[in-house]
Amino acid sequence: MEREQVLENILECRRQLRQAGGGDVEICAVTKTQSAQTANWAWEAGLTRVGENRVQELLQKLPALNPHFQVDFIGQLQTNKVKYIVDQVSRVQSLDRMALALELDRRCRAAGKVMDCLVQVNIAREPQKAGLAEEELPAFLAAAALLPGIRIRGLMAVMPLTRDPESLRPYFRRMRLWFDRLRREAPEGVAMECLSMGMSGDYLVAAQEGATLVRLGSAIFGAR
Repeated sequence: MEREQVLENILECRRQLRQAGGGDVEICAVTKTQSAQTANWAWEAGLTRVGENRVQELLQKLPALNPHFQVDFIGQLQTNKVKYIVDQVSRVQSLDRMALALELDRRCRAAGKVMDCLVQVNIAREPQKAGLAEEELPAFLAAAALLPGIRIRGLMAVMPLTRDPESLRPYFRRMRLWFDRLRREAPEGVAMECLSMGMSGDYLVAAQEGATLVRLGSAIFGAR
């Protein structure tokens, strides 16, 4: 895709978010399979955050990526890959199990840093998808709050694939209910600042139901 089209797509996504009442929703540009040069066009349009799904692709892209980007890791993260990204990303959106929390904590403490994380919730209970069941959230947050190398800053969800985004509204709504509840009840050291939900096919419904961040790939860069 050409630079001008990417810039135009970002403007259009922002326009649609405003119409949906989500004008203050942050856009995370999902740069999976895109070159660093293409990703950098998003910066020209005013986006400051990109999301990468794969460790190897992230490491290959970083040298040419605009150094001012906030880089989020948004894919499923294997514990044996944590060591490669602790100094490379600003946030892990896909914290989905205690083993990963422990490894992030260990590696981050060794590196002298604290990693912001979002807890991934499998809100639709899809067996093939990662994430905590919603009823596991309180106990998980209580345990994660005791790990000094990580800092829980919100929730993330990946919704079921569907051609009807309206069918996802109950899931988005339930995620927002958990976000608001945990903002009141979260243990010390845990803050609900970011609710990352909604992708290119369903981000307008997500914004209407209270997302604070949407992850957009094909809506910006076109079909892969």
